[in-house]
Amino acid sequence: MNVHVHRTRPAASKAGLRTPDRGVPCGISVPAIHDLAKRLRFAPSQGRIWLDDQRMMLMHVSSLGALRQELIESLGKETARGLVTRIGYQAGARDAEMAKKLRSSAGAMDHFLAGPQLVALEGIVHCEPLALDIDVEGGRYFGDFALIDCAEAEAHTASYGVGDEPTCWMLVGYACGYTSTFMGRPILWREIECRGMGHDRCRVVGRPVEDWGQDARDDLRFLQIGDFVKWTAAPSNATARLAARPAGGKENSFGMVGISTGFNTICHMVKKVAPTDATVIFLGESGVGKEIFSHNLHRLSKRADKPFIAVNCAAIPEQLAESELFGVEKGGYTGATASRPGRFERAHGGTLFLDEIGTLSFTAQGKLLRALQEGEIERVGDTRVRKVDVRVIAATNVNLRDAVRDGTFREDLYYRLNVFPIRVPPLRDRRDDIPLLMNWFLQRACKKHGKSITGFRERAVDTLIAYRWPGNVREMENMIERAVILADEGGALDVCHLFTAGEEVTVATFIVQKNGALRADDTLGEEEGPAPNALPALADTEARMLRLALDEADGNLSLAARLLSISRPTLAYRLRKYKIAAE
Repeated sequence: MNVHVHRTRPAASKAGLRTPDRGVPCGISVPAIHDLAKRLRFAPSQGRIWLDDQRMMLMHVSSLGALRQELIESLGKETARGLVTRIGYQAGARDAEMAKKLRSSAGAMDHFLAGPQLVALEGIVHCEPLALDIDVEGGRYFGDFALIDCAEAEAHTASYGVGDEPTCWMLVGYACGYTSTFMGRPILWREIECRGMGHDRCRVVGRPVEDWGQDARDDLRFLQIGDFVKWTAAPSNATARLAARPAGGKENSFGMVGISTGFNTICHMVKKVAPTDATVIFLGESGVGKEIFSHNLHRLSKRADKPFIAVNCAAIPEQLAESELFGVEKGGYTGATASRPGRFERAHGGTLFLDEIGTLSFTAQGKLLRALQEGEIERVGDTRVRKVDVRVIAATNVNLRDAVRDGTFREDLYYRLNVFPIRVPPLRDRRDDIPLLMNWFLQRACKKHGKSITGFRERAVDTLIAYRWPGNVREMENMIERAVILADEGGALDVCHLFTAGEEVTVATFIVQKNGALRADDTLGEEEGPAPNALPALADTEARMLRLALDEADGNLSLAARLLSISRPTLAYRLRKYKIAAE
């Protein structure tokens, strides 16, 4: 799907941004906001406000100012700005998902402009587009918006007066989250004018992160997009490297990147435990990246220059588990023609990663417990005890508490491993990471296979974000690599390139309810065949949709045509066809 372009002036250069002349008409037609406004519902008797299916709340601007001031005074300006920016990012990503649902049948431009209209509906700011160039399929984006009467700038100025730095932190984060989710790739917004700096309005400019070059470094550190692979234990350089890597598209041998609350919580816990020698166990579904996190825990530790030995316990036959872990002496069993060190000895001084530890036999579990408690092992067929200095990191996708209860896992070993558990949430619970991962894996696959792919089609972005990802990050990596192989050179990835292995996914389904209203059916492949309340005839359904659109538009034919994404003459023809009177 090609997204049409609206632009009123050349995009600002990477080196600097020129303020456009005041009063120049932008030429961008902003859709009516009534389709979004009608989704705002108040239930005062229940103490609730709803925007579509999202619960909202009213907040005094003065309270927002007090909260920002408390954060700044308690945490420092840098930390407070990062926290507020990331809160805005989460809100923007949520609103992008809402906009995709509410304007799924609208044109791409009206679809995107739901974001600026939602922040207006939420009482944050009035946005006026100065320039807008969107091409989802080609991966191109440029946005230039004037922000009129921003509540956030008002709150900050009331506390601190006019300063020399932009103050709309949450709004910039919102724009980054909304546009990145819409485009399916990281988009960075920067505030270049602000009422908090004495300007008569605020103004923000957004473009893909790589287009900003080195100018993006300072802004990215507030978003704190996590990239584990390039982390360093040196605190002086960690922040700068963390900010620079993921968005710049540089090669990452693992592909772990994220901005969600869940991802950053794991980052924080790994950084806290890495300098210690505590035993760590990663919990989570298959494919969430437990081994990648363990690799980087080792890289951040004081054992980083020592061996990192990984063992997949599920791949070791039960009769060989002991010799693989602890080694074997020559003649220790039939076929042992030479002495061989086990994984514990090979990891001496470093880290031993035990993946799928819940599959070990009871015998191996008992010897592993002794190795953890005493720091010593015995090779199979040997009588000598060997001291080992090994830090153990384990991982499992099963509930070890249940395994202990069922008698398949030793309770004493469970408590010995459970010193510092880190739960890695599934990808469906950290959807804010999906646009970043999509872009990351696309770049890696293109480089690996020597192909040039421009990006993702809009419907592919929508489907990837809505998909439940039962295979988590590993499934996404494989899916995008497969799509890159299938796609034409110089083209964009579509749904037909991505979902080719029998995945259950629905691109767009609508149900006609008993009251005649249309409802989006977001159950992905759970049912087949028509919905229980679906009308039997296509003509009847089309006529009902025409009547609904007329009701929504209060008889305005032009507005009703826009709601249906058809031209006004086409609407008039269909009304005559079904003998529907336009009041």
